[in-house]
Amino acid sequence: MEEKTEVIPEMPPVPPVPPVLPATPERTRRRTVIAMIVGAVIVAAVSSGITALLVSGSSRESAGPRPTSAASSPAAPVEDPGDVAAEAQESYNDSPTSKDFELTLKTTEKQCFGSAGCNITVEPHLSYLSVTSLDPEKTLSITYEVRGDESGPVIETMELTDQDQLTYDPVSITTPGRLTKVTAKITDVTVSSLS
Repeated sequence: MEEKTEVIPEMPPVPPVPPVLPATPERTRRRTVIAMIVGAVIVAAVSSGITALLVSGSSRESAGPRPTSAASSPAAPVEDPGDVAAEAQESYNDSPTSKDFELTLKTTEKQCFGSAGCNITVEPHLSYLSVTSLDPEKTLSITYEVRGDESGPVIETMELTDQDQLTYDPVSITTPGRLTKVTAKITDVTVSSLS
């Protein structure tokens, strides 16, 4: 008997399987879309701004030179910088109103009792909003109303002296519920001279 050998044809090599790319998360897609929209808006704004400048520049050139007046007006008197500084220092807000201030409350103590409400202690935080300074020789009595107490608004008065020295008493209230918002509103500002 003869031995038979069978030749098995060689198989071509198996190509590597490409790695499966993870799906792009929804957030990344959303950010990409938002970035593209923002970019388009910026490009549109810049191009319209340049177009407006070109159009307005060409209309000025086509209008021709502007006429000039033959007669000259007298120059405005020059003020001494020392006088201007002295005037600025002496200018005060002599009659401030509640609109010149912003009042917020800072909670310093809070004790809640389930759904029954909370005992809260607050202190006023006052900000002066006007550009004109307050007179340091004047005392301001600022009356304000604290809202949120179960019995109704609580009215208090604080005093402001030397432009930044605030004297007040903390306010203790009891709210009807745990989620009751406590707010404050200035109701009156009275100015008096320091004695």
